[in-house]
Order: sequence, then C-alpha cells, then structure tokens
Amino acid sequence: MNLAENDLLLKFGKAIALLLQGLCALVAAGFVLFVLVVILITQVMLTEALTPDDIPMTIAASPLTYVSILLVIAANLTVMFFFFGKMRALIESVGMGDPFIPENAERLNAMAWLLLGAKVLAEIVGWLRLYHASLMDGGGAVTTEFNLYELHSFLIVLVLFILARVFKHGAAMREDLEGTV
Repeated sequence: MNLAENDLLLKFGKAIALLLQGLCALVAAGFVLFVLVVILITQVMLTEALTPDDIPMTIAASPLTYVSILLVIAANLTVMFFFFGKMRALIESVGMGDPFIPENAERLNAMAWLLLGAKVLAEIVGWLRLYHASLMDGGGAVTTEFNLYELHSFLIVLVLFILARVFKHGAAMREDLEGTV
C-alpha cells in the first residue's frame, strides 16, 4: 500500500527535507571555501590584492578562532545534511506504508545522535564566539546567558530516542505476529 501519492504532508516533508539537505550542502561548501579565503588572507598570500587595512578587524584579531568557528559551523551543517537524509528515507518508508521496520528504528536512533551532535557543535560555536568576542573586547568579561529555549533541542533528541525504541518494538511485534500467522 503506497500512501505517498495521496498524503500531502509526506510530500511536503520529503520536499522540505530535500531542500534543507541541499541547503546544508551548499552552505557548508561555502563555509569551507570561506575558510580557505581567510587562511589565504591571514597568511599574507594575497598581499598584492589586499593591504593590512583591507583585512577585517575580526579576522585580523584572531584568525585561528575565526577559522575554527567556520569549520565547526561547516561540520554542523554536514551533520544536519545526514540528519535530513535519514529523515527523507524515513518519510519514504512511511509513504510506502511500511513504517514499522527495523531500518526505521535505526534511522530514528541515528537521527537522535546526529541532532545531539549538532547541538554539541552549536554549543562549541557559541563558546568560540564568546572567546572571540572577549579577544575583540581586549580581554574583558564577555558573558552569555542560558534560557529555557536551549532545552527544546535536547527534548527533541529525547523524543527521537524514544521513538526509535517504539519503532524497534513495533517492528519486533510485527515480526512476531507474522511468525504466528
């Protein structure tokens, strides 16, 4: 039974996942390219094209921190690329009418780990930006605040891990049912 032809939500979800996966790839490639430009600028390989006044102050202050931030963001986008790939595969299997399969339990589990990794990488970007801001402030005290919105991504990770267990249990029950019939 193929539900994909009739279910607009599945079509929309698949299109959004594909779009977001493509955007992740495009933006991550852009960040990596920008890292190369920053390295070339800071290594004075472009001396003919730039004067020291042309280099942005934020890059000149700490090029390694700047490059680290860009690379971690690119890594985060790569993680999200794989997340949306798993999401597309999950949507396709649901559209085919067969969601309770062991592969979907594995996909949901992988999605939870990927989302947790993305959250950790986002926190690393925050710490690097905080460090970079303190350098720009002349070593002054730069602080950050924690708010309750930070918890929502951890709750989504928890929900994905639980759904993975539900799908795993559903697939096992289905196999048991098919074995008894």
